[in-house]
Amino acid sequence: MVLWLTIMLTVIASGFAFSMRSEALSARNALSLAQARTAADGGIERLAFELTRPRMAASWTADGVEHAWKDGDVSVSGSAVDESARIDVNSAPEALLRGLIEHVGGTDQETAARITDAIQDWRDADELRRPNGAEAADYQSAGLKQKPSNAPFETVSEVSRVLGVTPAIYARIADSLTVHSRQPGINAMLASRDVLLALPAATPELVDAYLQQRADARASKLPIPPFPAAASFVAGAVPVWHIRTAATAPDGVTFVREAVVRPSGDPRRPLLTLNWREGNMVAAPVAIAGTPAAEARK
Repeated sequence: MVLWLTIMLTVIASGFAFSMRSEALSARNALSLAQARTAADGGIERLAFELTRPRMAASWTADGVEHAWKDGDVSVSGSAVDESARIDVNSAPEALLRGLIEHVGGTDQETAARITDAIQDWRDADELRRPNGAEAADYQSAGLKQKPSNAPFETVSEVSRVLGVTPAIYARIADSLTVHSRQPGINAMLASRDVLLALPAATPELVDAYLQQRADARASKLPIPPFPAAASFVAGAVPVWHIRTAATAPDGVTFVREAVVRPSGDPRRPLLTLNWREGNMVAAPVAIAGTPAAEARK
């Protein structure tokens, strides 16, 4: 009886010790995550502050270049890119949307035409159906509960609800879209490879050659040349920035924060946050800071 009692107490003590160790590890991980989250949130503020400072030779700009620093014992890195580098789903012309859906979304021409018309039917204010588009009756016939809002898209994720946009298509095009630039064109000097491929006159060969020229110009601190294929879809920089930061605690716990912000002009509230969310560990390239290979990883 003494032997069995000793074994039982040993098992109970071992289980208690294991449970306490698990709780201690969980608490430590939660603390590290909180530290990383706070540092990543602070990184958004740091990058936004740097972008609003008076322009100097060493000033940070919204060009996708990665910056790194330490916040105590937490390592932080981050980058910002102007939202004009993306295609505004509310303002983009039909040709630009169709090019993105076909060449980046991986669809055929007929499917691209249907989705493009459906996007335009969703964002316009009327109930008139385009030749290949979709209005409320078409969504009902397809057995879908949603229907077009007949208003501008409020978020990029709303595009996933458009008739014909499958999860696979949306996953390919989402990082190239925005609702914040409010421009019909794109800023080719900042745009990603996918965005440039959406241009009607662009080919993979032309895009890759331009990305190399752009990288060489940045490396040599020379003006970035224009992209001829974007001549009909030119957009200038806008003071709206997509900022991404990643903070890593000493034990390796990492938190990624993504935000879209713009200066307000009000010193009491200098920044307006248009989007704030937890980011993915692997960033989707939005602008080039080095070579075309860095963007072609997608």
